[in-house]
Amino acid sequence: MSLPDLPPTLPWLCLAALGAGLVDSMVGGGSLIQLPALLLLLPKVPVPTLLGTGKVASLAGTAVSAARYLRGLRGVPIRWRAVAVTAVVAGCFALLGARAVSGLSKELVKPLVLALLVLMAAYTFWRKDFGSLHAPRLHGRAELLAGTALGVSLGFYDGFFGPGSGSLLLFAFVGLFGYDFVAASASAKIVNVATNVAGLSYFVATRQVLPEIALPMAACNALGSGLGTQLALRYGTGFVRVLFLGVVSVFIGKLGWEVWRAA
Repeated sequence: MSLPDLPPTLPWLCLAALGAGLVDSMVGGGSLIQLPALLLLLPKVPVPTLLGTGKVASLAGTAVSAARYLRGLRGVPIRWRAVAVTAVVAGCFALLGARAVSGLSKELVKPLVLALLVLMAAYTFWRKDFGSLHAPRLHGRAELLAGTALGVSLGFYDGFFGPGSGSLLLFAFVGLFGYDFVAASASAKIVNVATNVAGLSYFVATRQVLPEIALPMAACNALGSGLGTQLALRYGTGFVRVLFLGVVSVFIGKLGWEVWRAA
């Protein structure tokens, strides 16, 4: 595809990818930065192609973040059975969600996600100790069933719509599984790798990726993710909690405006 405006827009897209990787590595929400930049700076490119291009950058950043969390969290072992089940199921349903995009209305999903985000923010703000202690509360079959349910719901949502999925995963790993915010961030990144791979496979198969834009953005997203992960590991759960509340509040404002405008 010929893009005459590519040279002046690419640096700005790379800067957006850097910021997206930085924020997403800690609390999710990188799509708040990266997707609007793609839509604004490449207005002539079809939206599915922008989504596919963005997925390349997101996957690179998420993979780097997941790897760094695993190296930095040696004192807090990942619950691999639960996370692996969640990741596999989420990846499968993310692919189904990506395929369902053309047949379902995203406008029906926005009010539900908005309500979930408001509840998440209120609960996290009210419970000052929420996410401060790593004390897994599910074991055996209950843990695997919870991981499967989480993978089905958030995997499909990530493939179908996406915004807020990282933050929703983070909240679920804290509230449902009993992880602290840093361990939950690491677990959410592992699941996000699976959903990004699944979603990207669909966009690649349908030739909806611009590699000349996607690859530089991927490098910048990965750099931002590495920096964000180091900040999360250095400053701990209190820092991540505050940032989580900030990002969720922005999501609430954005989705609230879209729902109000549509109504």
